[in-house]
Amino acid sequence: MTAPSVSSSADPSGATLSSARDALLVLAPHPSGQVPADVLRDMLGDDVFDARKREEFLRRVFFEGDPYTELIYAVPGARFLQAPWSRFAADLNRERDDTDDNGVLKVMDFGRNPLYPAGFTLTPELREARLRRIWDAFDAQVRAELKGARLMIVGHSMAERGPALGPDTGTPRPALTLMLGTEATPTFPREKWAALRDACEAAFAPVLGGTYRRVAVGDPWTTDTLSAAHHARTGIPAFGLEVNVALYYAEWSVLREGALQELNACFARFADAALDLVK
Repeated sequence: MTAPSVSSSADPSGATLSSARDALLVLAPHPSGQVPADVLRDMLGDDVFDARKREEFLRRVFFEGDPYTELIYAVPGARFLQAPWSRFAADLNRERDDTDDNGVLKVMDFGRNPLYPAGFTLTPELREARLRRIWDAFDAQVRAELKGARLMIVGHSMAERGPALGPDTGTPRPALTLMLGTEATPTFPREKWAALRDACEAAFAPVLGGTYRRVAVGDPWTTDTLSAAHHARTGIPAFGLEVNVALYYAEWSVLREGALQELNACFARFADAALDLVK
């Protein structure tokens, strides 16, 4: 018996796999709860050797990131890059020289709790070394994978309400947010924004309901940094997608049974529709 080709098989979402998905690059820059040992020691001091304290800290940074988004956004046939390190080691969805509180190298979490002991200083030398090893390495991977791609999607999750370290503290957030750039500098063709939003709403319809129905464009963020940077460099359409964590788990609690698989199936349908829009 001859094995079926990739182009005629089906993935668990019910979508037909196609070689066309190889034209899609999906990035998951924030799901990791891991921190390089040297950075972890800067954060914990000698407590890095205390198993309980170390595990509690890593659990904290995992849930302060975009937990489980690698499982939501990895679809069969697409190019996929998942960051190996926590956003608190280096935030890959920030510009390299972003020194704001919520910039590329953060010294506090999203509740504005310190990540380092009192008196710790992130010197220019430490900063440059970390950016070179983490930020530059991921940037090089993205550049390589974008060759021959037709679309890039950057996958995120967002808290149910704006955190203390953010632009919308305390404000309820939509079920899904598309970050397509601004009217002046879109990262995805402006004339196709409405069609993309409608495709997103249709693809994710099975998981939308109750408080979490709205599919927004540009709320609370207009632009995904990775999308903007690489679109400006290559001209390849790109955008960010935020999934509200309430669609799959209560923050700092347990996952809803089957939610990740449902969201992955929804995203696969949406990714195919988005690719069709940039043929």
